Amino acid sequence: MKKIGTLNSRLSKVIAEMGHTDTLAVADAGLPIPDETERIDLALTRGVPGFMQTLQTVLEELEVEEVVLAEEIRTATSSSTELCELLQSIFKGVSITFIPHENFKQQLSGCRAVVRTGECTPYANIILSSGVKF
Repeated sequence: MKKIGTLNSRLSKVIAEMGHTDTLAVADAGLPIPDETERIDLALTRGVPGFMQTLQTVLEELEVEEVVLAEEIRTATSSSTELCELLQSIFKGVSITFIPHENFKQQLSGCRAVVRTGECTPYANIILSSGVKF
């Protein structure tokens, strides 16, 4: 058994296989995932696991050089706005692109996988572009 890092074998495998500019999405419970994109479904019940808990676990192992967020996260609800501000502070120095939610959903087909959480905050979705450590 692994001692540290991501214990979910499918998620750990996807992260380990990612190369420069490959993408991985972490999503709320309601985001539609294209059939052709691998779904790593961690959702157990409303809010479990949460978006931030899942994202923080992924970030322990994945070098990120760019993120994509739906522009609606900026204004949808107060919890969405708070999440947006938190993400901007976490990804200081990392390129953040905001695109319309419809375009965001289209980009999911190019992701290595989408990790579905139990999160129910509107627009709690992120696409992470893999960077390199050298």
